[in-house]
Amino acid sequence: MEAIPLSKHEHKPLQINPIKHSQPMGAALAFMGIRNCLPLMHGSQGCASYTKVFFTRHFNEPIAVYNTSVSDITAVLDGGDYSILMAIENITQKNKTMKPELIGVHTTGLTETKGDDIRSVGVHVEIPYCYVHTPDYEGGMESGWALSVKALIEQHTKESSETKANRLLILPHVSMQPIEVEKVKEFCESFGFEVLALPDLSTSLDGYLSEGQGKLGTGAIGIDEIANLSECAHVISIGESMKIAANALLGKNDKIVHLHFDSLMGLANSDNFVSALIKIGQTEPQSLVKRWRGRLQDAMLDSHFLIGSSRFVITGEPDMCIGMCELIQSVGGSVDAVISTVYSPVLTRIKAKNVFVGDLEDALDYFKEADLVISNFHAERLLHMQDKRSALAIRGFPNYEELGNQLKSDQLYEGSTYFLFEIANKLREVKHH
Repeated sequence: MEAIPLSKHEHKPLQINPIKHSQPMGAALAFMGIRNCLPLMHGSQGCASYTKVFFTRHFNEPIAVYNTSVSDITAVLDGGDYSILMAIENITQKNKTMKPELIGVHTTGLTETKGDDIRSVGVHVEIPYCYVHTPDYEGGMESGWALSVKALIEQHTKESSETKANRLLILPHVSMQPIEVEKVKEFCESFGFEVLALPDLSTSLDGYLSEGQGKLGTGAIGIDEIANLSECAHVISIGESMKIAANALLGKNDKIVHLHFDSLMGLANSDNFVSALIKIGQTEPQSLVKRWRGRLQDAMLDSHFLIGSSRFVITGEPDMCIGMCELIQSVGGSVDAVISTVYSPVLTRIKAKNVFVGDLEDALDYFKEADLVISNFHAERLLHMQDKRSALAIRGFPNYEELGNQLKSDQLYEGSTYFLFEIANKLREVKHH
């Protein structure tokens, strides 16, 4: 089969069985990670309805996504102000108990093509207002998430010239599950830090039933904390896409130290992370950290016979793909292809045999030779159509097949251990049949 070269441009004019999702979806998810945030999609009802259903099925939780109900008539006659202001008034008037602390307005292809001035609307809104341009025809879910975080910092974080030595900010990429954000925060706290994450889905889509669920975002970080993020002594970006948000924060206070990690999966990446935390931390790592490092080493030994003799294909967001690929290769696995949703500089650092931007139609050729595929749930149907049986580990968006995916962690020593055992067991099941 002919390899598709890595390019910043897609190699065909359309996608068949796409793995890419839109920027507005990433923005909506980011705003769900802010406490009492009202995510408001500036577009038609269909755009918001699809996003709401998508996340409701993926997380098995009631999801808050509101929209400005732009129709063909208002799209022509309205400059954008009226639709947004009316939507905010209708939503807040309809439910008097709902008191949003932030309104996160993100655009769609329709309103971006119109050229609506969403910035000026904030002057007429009493509630703190954040706007971000996220047209469907650019980027994808990963960039929509990252642009929203950048907008939150640029528009709501105050400038500062001082920092608090023990305060640390985590900027997680879009493919990190709620439990993974929580695990990384707890890990950093064990080194003596006061830790914040932006966005923070760990209390929002983690399966915990709470009062008023489904009306507003219930993230673990609020607008008051976002305002003071410039007091953090260190900011850690996880994933290439989050560098733009980290740079936005550095613009608020040049004394902040930025640490970047492409991934926190696998022994080497986790070691690098721990080494950085020891260097800047307040305390030494706890014994449990050392125990999980030992468990990961044991998992690498136990699983390398199965994984080392197997071929893999990975599809998904770029920041997710590099971590999966590096971990599999660290135990001898052969990655035939990485098919990414969009182009990202991180793709040039992935050492698979084939790395390119594409869809599941492109991936199908590589599926035929793979022992295990890591992809979203749409790959399952395609694998059933093949004569050769390949195992499937579902990762990324969407996952309609499994329950509890928001509580599945692949990060750091602990998560990497469970990940290796999961894929090794899937390989054993397929090879024994």
